[in-house]
Amino acid sequence: MRSTMTMDMAAPPELVFRLARDVERWERLLPHYVRSRVIAGRTDGTRLTAFVARRPLGGSLGIGIPVAWRAQTWSEPDTLRLRFLHVAGATKGMDVTWRIEPSGAGARVSIEHDFAPGLPGLAWFVDRAFTGPIAGRTLATFKALAEALNEGPDPERSSATFERTYLGS
Repeated sequence: MRSTMTMDMAAPPELVFRLARDVERWERLLPHYVRSRVIAGRTDGTRLTAFVARRPLGGSLGIGIPVAWRAQTWSEPDTLRLRFLHVAGATKGMDVTWRIEPSGAGARVSIEHDFAPGLPGLAWFVDRAFTGPIAGRTLATFKALAEALNEGPDPERSSATFERTYLGS
């Protein structure tokens, strides 16, 4: 099963990419992520990353079902893509591609999930019950962060300050 979620953001594609590319920082940037820890790095730039996110329940009550997985992660700066290949958890085998592209005065960000487990109906259930809600919240949060940085009086300065303060760059 292949599903794609797309969101337009009023921020430069490069800014969105800089915010999203370092997945180990997601636990600090995304309120629904409990963990995003790099377990191992490889010389080719890929990283094995352990993730735990909360699938929201009950609207704004702040509770959720914890969902855990591990993925090989890497970024492709030349094409502004992020890649994730799930290697452990219920989503083992899922291939995820983030595409960050110019669109009008900002960026169009698409997350494509490709998942073909052996159990019939599992991909549909995982997509509707977990992948969609978590990915949707992830996109919405990165949209809010990128647009807030881009709207400052000096977007380059705001971005640099944010990265220094929150991303440790």
